[in-house]
Amino acid sequence: MSKLPKEHQFLDLSDYGRPFAQVIAKTLRNTRFTPIDVTLGFVFCGILAIVCILNQFYWAAAFFLVLKSILDAADGELARIKQTPSHTGRYLDSIADILLNFFILLAVWHISGGTIIWTILAFLGIQLQGTLYNYYYVILRNKFNGDTTSRVYEEGPPKALTGEKQKNVNRLFRVYSLLYGGFDRVIYRLDRRAIAGEHFPRWFMTCLSTFGLGFQLLVIGLLLVAGLGQFIAPFFIGYTALVIVFILVRKFINL
Repeated sequence: MSKLPKEHQFLDLSDYGRPFAQVIAKTLRNTRFTPIDVTLGFVFCGILAIVCILNQFYWAAAFFLVLKSILDAADGELARIKQTPSHTGRYLDSIADILLNFFILLAVWHISGGTIIWTILAFLGIQLQGTLYNYYYVILRNKFNGDTTSRVYEEGPPKALTGEKQKNVNRLFRVYSLLYGGFDRVIYRLDRRAIAGEHFPRWFMTCLSTFGLGFQLLVIGLLLVAGLGQFIAPFFIGYTALVIVFILVRKFINL
């Protein structure tokens, strides 16, 4: 199941694992496995990828990074198939992503001999990229009757959905806000009028999808396999400059 109606779907370069995720979700549809179980599965894959990076098993690291991306899509697919959306799962997913991103980059720094400053800048860049992509994508989904579990503005904890406890939603929201709030505020201040935009062309969203986490992890895996781990941090630092480019293009499109 797609997050968008068919007429507004675009080629998402960060979502290459979606067909496999759909197979996994359909396989688990009539089992006791929950979307949160799948989320924990991608956390485990992320940890295995980190261990492989530290031990310089780069092909294995790339495999687990890609598998992590597939399972990252499968938890949402399973939630939609079972009709059990939850804010708990959504926040847990996002919190796991940002923590794994940080430790993946730390592992790359450890084996590549780069500087910790560049590693931190690369982490901040990756998060800004992902935040811009999610910002526009969530606006698109809300505008055209797509998946609405994610919200454009995270100003307060949402009301718990069926099957989840409000106190858990509140706690996870606080952690989410602590980890993502700064990035959300930066992107919103750079393009606060995006929500009023009339449309986001498919070609634009496809280009922007290179900011998606799945694409980022694929790049990390490919650079590791190619023996270019030392270029991972500089690549993401440089690529972050496109944040401003995409925002300017979005504004020009919706003049």
